[in-house]
Amino acid sequence: MENTPKAALSGYQKLVIFLLAVTQFTVILDFMVMSPLGDILMKSLNLKPANFGIAVSAYAFSAGISGLLTAGFADKFDRKKLLLFFYIGFIIGTVFCGLAHTYALLVAARIITGLFGGVIGSISMAIITDIFSLQQRGRVMGFIQIGFGASQVLGIPIGLYLADAWGWEAPFWMIAALSIGIALLIAAKLRPLTQHLLVQTDKSPIKHLLHTVTKADYRIGFTATALLSIGGFMMMPFGSAFAVNNLKLTAQQLPLLFMVSGVCALIIMPLVGRLSDKIDKFKIFAGASAWMMIMCVVYTNLGPTPFYLVIFYNVLLMMGVMSRMIPSSALTSAIPDMADRGAFMSINSSLQQIAGGIAAGVAGLIVTQPAKGAPLQNYNVIGYLIVVISIIGIILMSRVSNLAKKKAKITTAPVADEPILHEMA
Repeated sequence: MENTPKAALSGYQKLVIFLLAVTQFTVILDFMVMSPLGDILMKSLNLKPANFGIAVSAYAFSAGISGLLTAGFADKFDRKKLLLFFYIGFIIGTVFCGLAHTYALLVAARIITGLFGGVIGSISMAIITDIFSLQQRGRVMGFIQIGFGASQVLGIPIGLYLADAWGWEAPFWMIAALSIGIALLIAAKLRPLTQHLLVQTDKSPIKHLLHTVTKADYRIGFTATALLSIGGFMMMPFGSAFAVNNLKLTAQQLPLLFMVSGVCALIIMPLVGRLSDKIDKFKIFAGASAWMMIMCVVYTNLGPTPFYLVIFYNVLLMMGVMSRMIPSSALTSAIPDMADRGAFMSINSSLQQIAGGIAAGVAGLIVTQPAKGAPLQNYNVIGYLIVVISIIGIILMSRVSNLAKKKAKITTAPVADEPILHEMA
C-alpha cells in the first residue's frame, strides 16, 4: 500500500485542495485564536483558568454534539450543499462572537459557532475521500493542514494585533469577513458531489448512525482519534498564558512566536504529506508521537526562558504535533466504506471535538493561577498526562494501520479508495 507510485493531481483536484484548505484555515483560526487571546480574555473579563477552559470547551462540546446529530444525514445529501450550509452557519456564529461583550454571551456564541464549524472538518474529509485515492491522500492532507500553519503565520499575529488595537472581539470580525468571500468561491467553483447517493440503502438516518457506530472496525478508528485529540487539546488553551506568565514573554513577543511556529508548520506539513505517500504512514506517526512526548515534558517544565529558546523549543514541539496529524488522518480515512464515509467522518469529528472539550475542561481544573499575572501552576502535570495518552494512542493507531492495509489488500477493484472519476469530468 505504501510503495505504490504517486498518482498525479488533476487541475480540478488542485482547486478542491485550495478551497478546502482556505475553508479549514478560517475554521481552525476561529478555534485556535482563543488560545493566544487567552491572556487578554482572562484579564479583560476577569476570568479564572477554569472559566476560560469552559469557554474553550464550549465550542468543542457543541461541535461534538452537532457531529453526532448530523452523522445520520451526512450521506443523504450533496456534500457541496452540506458544506455550504454549515459554513454559512459558522460565519453567523463567528459574527455573534464579535458581538459578545460578556463572558456568558461569549460562551453562548462559541456554542453556536461550534454547532456549525465543528462539522466542516468531517465534510471536508468525506470530500477528500471521495475525490482522492489513498495514494494521494498523504499529499492532500499535508496541503489541507497548511491551514493550521497559515492560521499561525497570518491569522493569529494579525488577530493579536487587532485585539491589541481594537479589543479581543476584532479577530472574530476579521474571520467572518474572510469567510464570506470563501463561501462565495465554494458556491461558484466546487462541483456537486453526489456519487455516494447511488450506493445508499433505505436505512433511516438513525439506523445509518447506529450501523456506523456499531461497526467494530470503525470503533477502533473513533477511539484512536479521540485519544489523539485529548493529547493535542490539553496544552493548547493555556499556551499563551503559560508563555506570558511562566516563560516571561511580553505581549508583543507572542505574535512573533506564533508566526515562527506557523512558518515551520507550513514547511513541515507538505514534506510529511509526501513522505506519508512514500513510506509507511504508521512509522511516521509513531516517530512523531515519540518526539512530541519528549518535547511536551521539556516545554511544560520550563521556567523564565530567553525568547530565542522559547521559539526553538516551540518549533521542536510543533514538529512532533504536526507530523503525527497527517499520517493519522490519512490512515483513518481508509477505514470507512463509501456509503458510510459521511457518517463515519461526522462521528469521528464529533468524538474528536468532545474529547478535546473534555481535555480543555480537565486542563482548566489541573492548571491553577494564584493571582492575576502570577505563574501558572501544574502545567507540567499536563505534559506527563500527554505522554501516557500518546503511548496508548500509538498502540491504537497501529491497529488502524493494520485495518487500512488489510482493506487495501482485499480491494481487488478500484472502488472505495479510487477518486470519483465522474466528478472530475
